Amino acid sequence: MISIQEAFQNKKAFIGFITAGDPVIDKTKDYIRQMAKAGAALIEIGIPFSDPIAEGPTIQNANVRALKHQVTTDNVFAMVKELREDVTIPFCFMTYCNVVYHYGYDAFFKRCQDVGVQGIIIPDLPYEEADEAIDVAVNYGVTVISMIAPTSKQRVEMIAKKAKGFIYLVSSMGVTGARSNQSFASNLEEIVGHIKSVTDTPVAIGFGIHEPAQAKEMAAIADGVIVGSGIVNLIAENGDHADQAVYDYVKSMADAIK
Repeated sequence: MISIQEAFQNKKAFIGFITAGDPVIDKTKDYIRQMAKAGAALIEIGIPFSDPIAEGPTIQNANVRALKHQVTTDNVFAMVKELREDVTIPFCFMTYCNVVYHYGYDAFFKRCQDVGVQGIIIPDLPYEEADEAIDVAVNYGVTVISMIAPTSKQRVEMIAKKAKGFIYLVSSMGVTGARSNQSFASNLEEIVGHIKSVTDTPVAIGFGIHEPAQAKEMAAIADGVIVGSGIVNLIAENGDHADQAVYDYVKSMADAIK
């Protein structure tokens, strides 16, 4: 199994996002395998949640589709366990405080360790309260990924110094979803430079990136690029026949940042 750190070694990392159970768990497994074959260095797996406050309509709708099929957190753990039989790239969960807290910190992170999930992104976990999750996660070898927004300003250095795995730099304010280049924050290169001045932890930029040219532009200033809505849109359009579309799209994005 490849570590998060290894996903960034000697290359720019393409990070793809998918919502587990969209449209059904069996197809999520197929699509994750396609993403890995196409060149994804790491995959974020969204655990379906009824109130995904960081997500725009595209991923909100993916959550709704998954929840209509009664996908549970245990279903997602079982899916990852099966995928680990043949997929070696790192997996990180993308989920919300309620999901982890309700499951129980110890039980949740132990299951992550058991099935092979190396990291977790929790957008609604306040930095000042993150230690209550980090202190448990570290016991099970799970890395809590730090997020930095363009407006973080004086908090950038504080967050970056403590970050592990990689830093998720949000490209612009608002929720997830495809954006034009004009919507990206103009100070991203400055923020990456600030982060690099205090830590060697890799930086990946996400939110809104959906075209190869955008991915190439972001990879020029960062260590990786995160893409979610572009992939989820293909699944929304093609349902359980999106295998080739997902492969072709991820390959085009991964190739663009080489």
